[in-house]
Amino acid sequence: MYSLLLGMLGFLLFFLYDVNSFTWRSRLLHKAFALGVLLLAAATVLDLAAALRMGAFSGLKDLIFLVAGALCLAALIYCLFFALPFAQTYQDTDGPPAVCDRGVYALCRHPGVLCMFGMYLFWGMGALPATMLRNGLIFSGLNTAYVCFQDRLTFPRTFPDYPDYQKNVPFLIPTGASIRAAWRTRRRSAEEEGSP
Repeated sequence: MYSLLLGMLGFLLFFLYDVNSFTWRSRLLHKAFALGVLLLAAATVLDLAAALRMGAFSGLKDLIFLVAGALCLAALIYCLFFALPFAQTYQDTDGPPAVCDRGVYALCRHPGVLCMFGMYLFWGMGALPATMLRNGLIFSGLNTAYVCFQDRLTFPRTFPDYPDYQKNVPFLIPTGASIRAAWRTRRRSAEEEGSP
């Protein structure tokens, strides 16, 4: 129960962070995103610990679920903190920010949603009958609501080029064209980073 409340509070802080970004612009609330991440991470760790105390992840099938969930977590961390330019995304910058439309962000506008859902689904399946699956599905639903809010309200007000991005890149489910664009732009980004 505590983990569910912690995770829900984390999402409330995410919403506050976004609203603050286009209304109040409070420096204090600018830290809400990081605090929300910590609360959601704590909720997930509490659920994993409860599942382990109940004997979850003891068989080979459960171990496969554990590893698959960990891979989804690694992909989520990559999407949120490494595929985006960190300073422009999470710190105050001068001037309007530009949309990142390369790599995984050419795949779909919110690739982290798929990663988070996969993480909770795999860990939840391995942790049955613990509350991990239930809480994970609730958190995934809240995450979907959060990105809908971002897609309709926050990002169009934050990024001048976001309407064009919405026209060219699918919302959540990648298409054949977006997969090709992600591959093409990822290769181009890697080549640019390698050049002097």
